[in-house]
Parts: sequence; C-alpha cells; structure tokens
Amino acid sequence: MTGTVLFVVVVALVFEFINGFHDTANAIATSVYTRALTAGKAIALAAVMNLVGALVGNAVANTIAHGLINEGVELEEWVILAALLGAIIWNLITWWQGIPSSSSHALIGSLVGAAMVFTMGVSDITWSGVLQKVVLPLITSPFLGFFFGFAIMKLIFKVCHGHSPGRVNGIFAKLQIATAALVAFSHGMNDAQKTMGIITLALIGGDVLPAGSPVPWEVKVICAIAIAAGTSAGGQRIMKTMGGGVTKLQPPGGFAAQTSATIVIEAMSFLGAPISTTHVLTSAVMGVGSAKRLSAVKWGKAKEIVVTWVITLPLCAALGGACCFLLRLFV
Repeated sequence: MTGTVLFVVVVALVFEFINGFHDTANAIATSVYTRALTAGKAIALAAVMNLVGALVGNAVANTIAHGLINEGVELEEWVILAALLGAIIWNLITWWQGIPSSSSHALIGSLVGAAMVFTMGVSDITWSGVLQKVVLPLITSPFLGFFFGFAIMKLIFKVCHGHSPGRVNGIFAKLQIATAALVAFSHGMNDAQKTMGIITLALIGGDVLPAGSPVPWEVKVICAIAIAAGTSAGGQRIMKTMGGGVTKLQPPGGFAAQTSATIVIEAMSFLGAPISTTHVLTSAVMGVGSAKRLSAVKWGKAKEIVVTWVITLPLCAALGGACCFLLRLFV
C-alpha cells in the first residue's frame, strides 16, 4: 500500500469518525430528551450498537464501491480524497449550525461531483444506480418515516387510552432503551458501510485490490471502530434539534419515532440503499408530532431541515468537484 492510499484511508476514517459524532443524535436524542436515558448512557449504548451494526452486511458498501461509478473507471486516490474533503466540509458546517443533515448524501454527492470533474463529463456516472439507490430512497424514506411515526403513535394513543400518563411514560421509557439500541444498530449497519465502500474504491484505484473486489473484512472492522469512536464523542448540537427542536416528545412518542426509523432503515439497508438515518428519524418525529395535532410540530424548524435535505446532494457535488479541481492543480 502506497503512502497516498494510506493517507486516503486515514482521511476516510476521519470522515467516519465525524459521521459518528455528527449522527449520534439520530439514535439517542429522543431517549435523552424524554429522559429515558442520561446522555452518557445513551452515547455509550449508541457507540456499542453502532460498532455491532457496522459489522453486519455489506449491501450498502457494495452500492458505494460498485453501483455509482462505471466499473471501467478507476478513480485515482486524490479523487477519493476530494470526495471525502467535500463531505467533511459539509458535515462540519451543518454540525456547527446544529442542522440534522445527511452524512450519507454529503458523501455520495461529493463522490459524484469529484468523479465528474475527474472524468470531465457525466457519462461515467451510473445514473441508473444514482436514481434507484440514492434519489428514490432519498424521497421515499422520509415519507415512510413520517407515515410509520404517525401510524404507530396513533396506535399507541388508542391502546393506552384511559391509562395513567405516569404509568404509560414509565413503560415506554424502558422500551425506549431497546428502540434506541435498534436505531443505533441500524445506523451503524447503513452509515458505516458508505465509508467501507469509499475505502474499497481507494484500494482498487491504488491497485491494492483488483477491480470488482468485495469489501475486505479488515476495512469493515476499522470503519466499525471509527464510527463507534465518533459516536462516543457525542453530538450535543444536533441532539438539541432532534430531541426538542421539531416537536415536544414524551417516552411514547420517542418509542414510536425510533421504532419507525428502525423499520425503514433496516428495509433500505437490505435493499442496499444508502439512506440517511437523519432524514428518516427526523421525519418520524414529525409524524409523531402530527399524530397529536399538526400544531405540535414546529414547522418553521421542519422547513429549515427539509431545505437542508434538498440542497445537500447538489451542494456537496459542487464541493466535491471544487476539491477535485483544486487537488488536480497539485497532482
């Protein structure tokens, strides 16, 4: 392995670490803000389950490594580096602003933008893969999260009608520990695999692996450790938005949102679709709030989040392309 390839792998792991603390709130914010778990215990739980989830499956990693760029194109290491830098820049901007954006779409958009600048065209992008595995899930997964959040919350209202609010909150506070673990597991299973795919692309481009190679087990392990380490660093800024910025949550609502997110993320991971845990859980929280009443959702904040979702892919494509252009000047 050359020094350049090693450097790209290290930067990819830095992205995975940032992904961990950027998206920590996805799994645990609702549990913390409903007081089902303390922040420290929630972060520890999320770190462990992220680690376990990252080691399971490789469908999403294969989509990133082989489903977005034509197989005949071997991206050079500095192009992969440009894609990572573009995604890292966007993640840090949105983290600082406390906006729950998508690390997944930041990375994918940046990769596509860098690849287009590298090949000086659009013909080497597998647009069918981008449409089917990225764009369509980007649109459908939040709607599914909202639908399941709304439906499960309505069901909880019906089942728990007439019971003491204190008793109901106590039961669901305990159940939220399990659903927080499931969301963290699903997050690791989907999100960590994207960086696995990027590192595999870099290893292929650096002739360390032959074209079409599956993700090596060593790559899976180091990515799992990186995202778990990032998760342990926390994500207090975004946690504030996710926990109480969209709607006020009680334990039953937190349970409904986390259960909904787990259903959608697991289904999309099975299909190899690199979706955003952030998008799904945020939309599930909106669904839960709407099940109470529409005015329970802070639609101004929701609008801000949705706008960020929409602009992430094109803006990160521009960032990745710009980083690729700049790096080309020094290569």
